[in-house]
Amino acid sequence: MNLRVFSVCLMVASIVPTTAFSQSFLSQYKGLPYRDSRYGGGPQKIPGKVLCAYYDLGGEKVAYHDADPKNHGSGELNPVDGTYLNEFRIHEGVDTSYTKFHRKPDPIDDNPFDKIVPPADLLYVGWTEPGEWFNVTVDVAQSGKYAADFLYTSNRGATISVDVNGKDATGPLQITTTNDPADPLAWRQWHHWNLASQLLKVRLNKGKNVLTVHILTNGNMNLAYFDFKPVHR
Repeated sequence: MNLRVFSVCLMVASIVPTTAFSQSFLSQYKGLPYRDSRYGGGPQKIPGKVLCAYYDLGGEKVAYHDADPKNHGSGELNPVDGTYLNEFRIHEGVDTSYTKFHRKPDPIDDNPFDKIVPPADLLYVGWTEPGEWFNVTVDVAQSGKYAADFLYTSNRGATISVDVNGKDATGPLQITTTNDPADPLAWRQWHHWNLASQLLKVRLNKGKNVLTVHILTNGNMNLAYFDFKPVHR
């Protein structure tokens, strides 16, 4: 066997198991893309913003794992008043809330300690604990490498990771704390928003993929979205 043929064989050997693993995961996965009458439904699109609060349907240990079955945002922090944002996914274990603007006397998510001001009424996953995870089904326009910016808050710093089709694709990703001792309101440490530029880079196949976001250490984060863009070099 000449060197060129040997090299091709090595490349094929390294690609086939990964592809086979991905197809096996996707064929066995029971979760479904999120849908409701307001949002619509279907896999979230890449390139584009993948919103964490629109994690998959399927429940505990299928679409997500949460430390307890109560949503500590919808129906607890946020009043049960019949509105979409306050009751969003109220009966699911993943904790969800949304960015609140123009609150007086103390601004919440449009506060002067933001590194970046998020959109108003943006749904997010919060109250995170180590060991928790959630799945998001996405539809990728073209196979290739993608980088993602990450909109978040982190009261004490943390690490997360992202799987693609059941396989770790990033390793531990360090999340910089957004804690600012200059803020006189202790509760607002959970509302200092930041955008981590190109936090992760992953290779994705065209079509359906399932991303799993893991909270590895510390928790105490709000996760809004990953904004995926193709890497051209």
